Amino acid sequence: MTPFVLLVAATFGGAALAKLPPPTPEAKAKTDETAARTAWSDKVAAYQLCQSMDRTAEAYRARVRSIGKEAPPAEATPPCTDPGPFSYTPPSAKPLEASEAHSPAGNATSPPSTPAHAVDVTGPKRSP
Repeated sequence: MTPFVLLVAATFGGAALAKLPPPTPEAKAKTDETAARTAWSDKVAAYQLCQSMDRTAEAYRARVRSIGKEAPPAEATPPCTDPGPFSYTPPSAKPLEASEAHSPAGNATSPPSTPAHAVDVTGPKRSP
């Protein structure tokens, strides 16, 4: 059984180490928006959990008071904060200079120092 497992691991292990191409800008933007939506969704879930815990604690205190006992005092907890509706603002693109790219070359003010003609560069045309 062990040689079989090693053979399978060796066969499919190389595929796991393959390098994927870099994502396109559109794919990266979609990934960033998905991450922001997931973070917002987590905040909404925490808000809803906070509200349900407050309702449960209040229902417990009301039940204890209804049977004639003294309810324990509520613990001081931070208030539930509503995250609001989802809104995503994509980050603005960096200007060319801020992205550490080189500035474009200026216009030529004089001809090149060595004249190079097409015949000099490619050689004479040969006949078949």
